[in-house]
Amino acid sequence: MLKNILLVFSVSACLVACEKAETTPSNTTITSKDTTQISIAKYGAGVTDIDGNKYKTVIIGTQEWMGENLKVSKYNDGTYIPQILNYSSSVTITTPSWNYYKNSDSIGNIYGVLYNWYTVETNKVCPLGWHVPSNNEISKLFHYLGSGDSIPNGPNPSSWRYNNIGLKLKEVGLKHWTISNNGNNSSLFNALPGGYRTDDGTYSSIGQQTNWWSSTSKSLNSAWFFGLIDYNFDDVTYIESYPKGSAGSYIRCVKD
Repeated sequence: MLKNILLVFSVSACLVACEKAETTPSNTTITSKDTTQISIAKYGAGVTDIDGNKYKTVIIGTQEWMGENLKVSKYNDGTYIPQILNYSSSVTITTPSWNYYKNSDSIGNIYGVLYNWYTVETNKVCPLGWHVPSNNEISKLFHYLGSGDSIPNGPNPSSWRYNNIGLKLKEVGLKHWTISNNGNNSSLFNALPGGYRTDDGTYSSIGQQTNWWSSTSKSLNSAWFFGLIDYNFDDVTYIESYPKGSAGSYIRCVKD
């Protein structure tokens, strides 16, 4: 299902309106900047989660983001988040959960933890003083990095593509990206291709793609996320129909 959705990344069409402000990535009005003439980012003071994991932080415009994916296994109040080792399309999950890509601790140490959206919904997964970004906050990041507009992917889009800023978010080189990566990491965001978990519990696309949750819900069973893909794609894309339960994405927290 998700793979089919991702095939629309390369299709462009005219901009259309969404139903309401919070679920429309493009309706946050922010002046686009020429990123060749500004200092795009600088490192912040860093942050430590309740498990003791330390993260670089990056100041991009007026926002401060984690420069690494979240790895925490407890909420910021000390309560453990349930870990589910086996996901299946035959099981409906409506409660918070996490695990590593293919249940591999070594992969998790590099790329972070895959969470379902019900973990995001608690508002307790990020360190105190931080939170999972909304669509409007993600859109603000994109516009600062130089995208003045968003383009729907297809005539009846379930996703929006922001042009030419994916390369500014990606880690440089082929240490982790396995196919023709042209990222320059000028934002210091250092996006790694950790793959994702599909709605049927399958793990996919490590080395080629990465996804992060938005805190913005789309419907009873789906929520927004944003992602990067390889194959020379320089864009970053929103998808609105990612299932909340079995599907797994990474989290990048933003400072309150």
